[in-house]
Amino acid sequence: MKKTIFLLAVFISFSSLSFAQLKIGYLDSDTVMDKLPDVQDARQKIDALIQEWQSEIRVLENDWKNKYDDYEKRKLIMTDQTRAEAEAELIKLENDITQFRDKKFGTNGELFLKQDELMKPVQNKIFNAIKQVAEEENLDFVFDRSGDIMILFAKEQYDISQKVLDKLKID
Repeated sequence: MKKTIFLLAVFISFSSLSFAQLKIGYLDSDTVMDKLPDVQDARQKIDALIQEWQSEIRVLENDWKNKYDDYEKRKLIMTDQTRAEAEAELIKLENDITQFRDKKFGTNGELFLKQDELMKPVQNKIFNAIKQVAEEENLDFVFDRSGDIMILFAKEQYDISQKVLDKLKID
């Protein structure tokens, strides 16, 4: 037990010496992304696709609703076979709507693929600019204040957001 405490104390003292020499910068990637025209163009394209697909879903849902309402009105006068056919058609339409949603908005759906296709080049451009600024400023670490890592305090002098924007030639 004493040995573990001793090793822990030694580790802490050595690690505190090495942390004193670190140079850290941060940026707000949301600010960078909001000011980059390539990101805005990609977002507009993605939003247009989403609107188009949601319209198609609304058409499919309206078609299902109309057929369901018609079925509800006539089901008492339908033969068993006609009722079964109508129910099967409604189930097929429900499945078609679900498949369309999954195909477009699912985990590996077209939306995910399109976002990846449009945003990957922009993200690479931003990461290259961040890397250049970090190397020029001789930074050991760069944190993103808009991400999951929370920075409770940071001096403005370490904010490299504008320098990254300058590398990307954005005001």
